Amino acid sequence: MLETAKRSAEVTHNHAEGIKGAQATALAIFMARQRARKEEIRQEIQGRFGYDLQCTLEEIRPSYQFNETCQGTVPKAIIAFLEAKDFEDALRNAISLGGDADTLAAITGSIAEAYFGEVPVDIVQFVKKKIPTQLWQVIEEFNQKFIPSHTCSEIQPNQIA
Repeated sequence: MLETAKRSAEVTHNHAEGIKGAQATALAIFMARQRARKEEIRQEIQGRFGYDLQCTLEEIRPSYQFNETCQGTVPKAIIAFLEAKDFEDALRNAISLGGDADTLAAITGSIAEAYFGEVPVDIVQFVKKKIPTQLWQVIEEFNQKFIPSHTCSEIQPNQIA
């Protein structure tokens, strides 16, 4: 899994820190899917990649600024997940930091979905209304192939308010 993350990152982030960020994210997702406790995830990521995950969001927020680097984004996104009580809380934590909020939320949300389970139906319904049908079909195909228990495809257009 770490080698696959490395190969994937080399295409878009051909830099040691970019590869490290991709591997840390992939490992956090993997561990979350394996039902590791949050503290186990924190310790493994810190030990393996050297990221400081001891800061709190309250400590980070006052001085956080847009930072497109992996070392400036990945640890903060992981902390946003670690402090979350559910999927939506994880996204709110990530976005609350500001800066590169879409990247933070993408990383945090990926880990949170793996840890907490499926994305809440109301969020899925909102997103489904916003994206093109072809893109939704790609998401459904991905979920069917890699996450067979996922139920996003069960939401029919007539269920969307």
